[in-house]
Amino acid sequence: MNATVKKEASTLMVIIAFATVYLVWGSTYFFIQKAVHDIPPFIMGGMRFLIAGLLMMAWCIYKKENLGNFHQIKIAAISGLLLLFIGNGAVIWAEQNLASSLVAVLVSAAPIWFVLLDKPKWHENLRSKEIIIGLVVGFAGVILLFSERVSAALSTPGSLIQVAGLAVLIIGSMCWAGGSLYAKYKSSGAVTVNTMWQLIAAGIAFFIFSITTNEWKAFEWQEVSTGAWLSVLYLITMGSLAGYSAYVWLLDVRPATQVSTYAYVNPVVAVLLGVLFAGEHVSLLQLAGLAIILTSVLLINLAKQKKEKKKLMQPPLEVKAA
Repeated sequence: MNATVKKEASTLMVIIAFATVYLVWGSTYFFIQKAVHDIPPFIMGGMRFLIAGLLMMAWCIYKKENLGNFHQIKIAAISGLLLLFIGNGAVIWAEQNLASSLVAVLVSAAPIWFVLLDKPKWHENLRSKEIIIGLVVGFAGVILLFSERVSAALSTPGSLIQVAGLAVLIIGSMCWAGGSLYAKYKSSGAVTVNTMWQLIAAGIAFFIFSITTNEWKAFEWQEVSTGAWLSVLYLITMGSLAGYSAYVWLLDVRPATQVSTYAYVNPVVAVLLGVLFAGEHVSLLQLAGLAIILTSVLLINLAKQKKEKKKLMQPPLEVKAA
């Protein structure tokens, strides 16, 4: 996709897509942890993404979509490996040893990587005080929200593996932002087809990695609980087919920095699920963090809307007579 081409999209569709990414993806941290309790992480990731990709392929064939050429497939595969295999794979692997809410905290650094890695937008983003303030405030709010849990995780016995998990999540967050930007500026053709190849490429990579790490030798299908299978089903249908499709579409029609604000809302959803279904307690300090996070999202979105309105209100250039 040519980065200079601005695609128009229905305001209602944009709102629905953002709501899907904000709410559904916030819940995936909870369901990933339930799934990896019984299923090895790379086997689980392979099942999730390959099944979702094959279902999307069936849909594309039914709709008689052009499944793309070698160049389109190559770009989709590269972005899928960066986004899903490394980016989301880091989340899946880390949730074996870290709380889902803590994982959501570290992934919330993604908007900062979006700003730093989005070279075509450096001039615009790094000169916008509102965007910079929004990013900083949002990250500060997430740290405030989970400050108690972060310190607890690093002070408990066996924290070395947890520190390794933190490092893996940072790398994964960078790859997620890089893959998102690569897809935004390099992709061509139908969004559904690109999403399909991203899912399939990631699913194959997960299964290959599960073989090289000998996950299959210790895996017992009959020991997987019903809750874990239902979690995988939710991750396939809502997390991948609905949530990821909405995310890829938003990257195609909205600025990457604005789309990246999902990383500030997802932890909020993760906290609410913890309170409602895991009996977790939310302190006043954490409630203050929630408020700050939502304020940061508002700042970034308002900054983008302000810039768009200025562009629309600019009168056309007049040609002076000689």
